[in-house]
Amino acid sequence: MKAWQFSENAYPYLPPEDQYESIRVTLPNRFYDPQKGAELYDRYLDEWCLADEEGMEIMLNEHHQTATCVDPAAPLVLAALARLTKRARLLILGNPVANRRQPIRVAEEMALLDILSKGRLECGFVRGVPYEITPANSNPVRMNERQWEAMDLIVKAWTRHDGPFSHEGRFFHHRNINIWPRPWQQPHPPVWVSSTSPGGARRVGERGWVQATFLTGVEGTSEIYASYRKGWREAGRGDDVPVNRLAYAALVYCAPSESEARAGAEKLLWYMTANKVAPQFQYPPGYMPAAAQIAVMRGVALDQHAANKGNATVDRAIQAGLMFAGTPDQVYSQIKAFHAAVGGFGHLLIMGQAGFLEHDETTLGIKTFAREVYPRLREVFSDTAISRAG
Repeated sequence: MKAWQFSENAYPYLPPEDQYESIRVTLPNRFYDPQKGAELYDRYLDEWCLADEEGMEIMLNEHHQTATCVDPAAPLVLAALARLTKRARLLILGNPVANRRQPIRVAEEMALLDILSKGRLECGFVRGVPYEITPANSNPVRMNERQWEAMDLIVKAWTRHDGPFSHEGRFFHHRNINIWPRPWQQPHPPVWVSSTSPGGARRVGERGWVQATFLTGVEGTSEIYASYRKGWREAGRGDDVPVNRLAYAALVYCAPSESEARAGAEKLLWYMTANKVAPQFQYPPGYMPAAAQIAVMRGVALDQHAANKGNATVDRAIQAGLMFAGTPDQVYSQIKAFHAAVGGFGHLLIMGQAGFLEHDETTLGIKTFAREVYPRLREVFSDTAISRAG
């Protein structure tokens, strides 16, 4: 099993929640202090570098016009980490290609990162959350189709080396594709896709890419992994699905004592409770299938963050499989139980910093996990194991 240190680089110093309508899209940026923001980025970079030193891998993502993730250009931060770190794999999860007008530019950026890191890039793609339709000035209709066309075109751009070719697709048109540089890794960097639905996971499995899912708990993760395995097998890849094709992201905080662990875990819950979003940004027409849109009109809340608020206590989050927290023995046992329940996975994506979790608390969590839990996980869960139905 590989463990990846992750932070969304939140800016938590906001007015009381009742003083603004939405933390995304419309929150005035006068609440952002550039000096505090620069200091936060210094510490976030230091924490990723510590994870590298402790033998962990590194993950980051991007979001737009929100205080929950002040990283609107993840390739820039990844470029810095490519030079600051020594050995860690560098995962971007991911590029919101359905909202990008130029997939070839993404192919170029990722190839450059692979060169800068000398082959340490893990390249992830995401559809993009509904709240970012408005900031991207994008059309929510047929986003899935745009995403898949963009991803296939990017892989093609990475793997064609005999001069220009053209692409005339449904959504993207390029007369001359011949990217420089080409990637370090051959035939191309490992591809990841984030999906929280069984339908999306099945398509990822068909291509054999790495499937990542976020805060979907035991039941949701089991369904997603089962669908991935089905897509893998139907594509003729064989019956055995390697665990290194599956990844799970959870809130994780580990400390030497139960009291320290509880205090850190309580602060991590900010990630689950702070996502106040106005309804018009949660369910843009056309983003969801018709049946889901009808359910929303009937009053069913489908937003994952909203659903997770019901589990926003440490004990409930642990029980639901959204959080692993406690002493090293407790965290190891929680992860082991979750791993068995979902049929196995090969990558643990660790949200190890959020909200008001301070630098010393974050570094304690990284060091305790890396030294007391991670070696046990790597010993018990082989990277070459097979994922099976839970």
